[in-house]
Amino acid sequence: MSSLARWLAAAILLSGAAFFLTSYYNDVYRKLLLWITLALGYNFLFGISGQIAFSHFAFYGIGAYSIVILTFQAGLPLPLAALAGVVLCVALALAVAIPSTRLEGFYLALATLAFAQLFVVALNEGGAMTGGTGGLSNYRLPEILGARISGAWYTAVIVLLMLGTMALLARLDRSWFGRACRAVRDNPEAAAAMGVNVARTKMIVFTLTSALAALAGMVYAFVDNTVNPPIFGLENAFLLLFMIIIGGAGRQAGAVVGAVLLYLLPFVLSPLIGHHHALVFGLLVLGVILLQPRGLIGMYDALRRRIA
Repeated sequence: MSSLARWLAAAILLSGAAFFLTSYYNDVYRKLLLWITLALGYNFLFGISGQIAFSHFAFYGIGAYSIVILTFQAGLPLPLAALAGVVLCVALALAVAIPSTRLEGFYLALATLAFAQLFVVALNEGGAMTGGTGGLSNYRLPEILGARISGAWYTAVIVLLMLGTMALLARLDRSWFGRACRAVRDNPEAAAAMGVNVARTKMIVFTLTSALAALAGMVYAFVDNTVNPPIFGLENAFLLLFMIIIGGAGRQAGAVVGAVLLYLLPFVLSPLIGHHHALVFGLLVLGVILLQPRGLIGMYDALRRRIA
């Protein structure tokens, strides 16, 4: 089966599943797909290029708020609002990336953590524009070519976004640019000696993955038809990092496994231990770091080698 046929089959199967789910499970499925999309982008940023940043979820929120504000407050048509939102997110990402990507490790994490927290404060203090602490609600996805996309059909849109993100990042990872990113992650000095522009490579990765997060945020804005500050807080930013660590940094399969596991785990644990599932997350992260630094995908690889 050709690569195109495999992608097409995946799109049909994942989209078709939505038509057999109830409204509640369709909502869970849509949000799971968006978490996987975010995890794929963050895996490229953290796992492949080695940048520890906490601004990924902030750009997810910037995308969500920008599409709502530009469409329903500024009165722009949806396609133009989406384009303007992407341009805004790219500009903000560059504004953060140019100074921040010259930092390393702990300092980069602190800089992006400050940006993420500043974004949440701006949402809470944004008045009528952002809706303050209550956020924005009571809007609906405008009609596109005379039709309103909703329900399982909107889930199919999210499937295409996820697969498009996966295909793009997989293609980049296999290219010279992906090799440059891994070289920068493993040894910036050696990468620079081989002719890789370290600062520019980091800036491109940060901007690209931030823009992809913003696109996912634009799609998320019409899942619940509401956006509010707690959704884009630091708790979810750390959860995204946990997903990559537990699944296996640097591997797309690890990002998918980590996102599926940690997103669905509360649905299983909450009836048993209530809101203490965060403790389980912490124990999982600690266990993976100590026992299997390559994550669950690394554990699977080790078991497969033993069996073979």
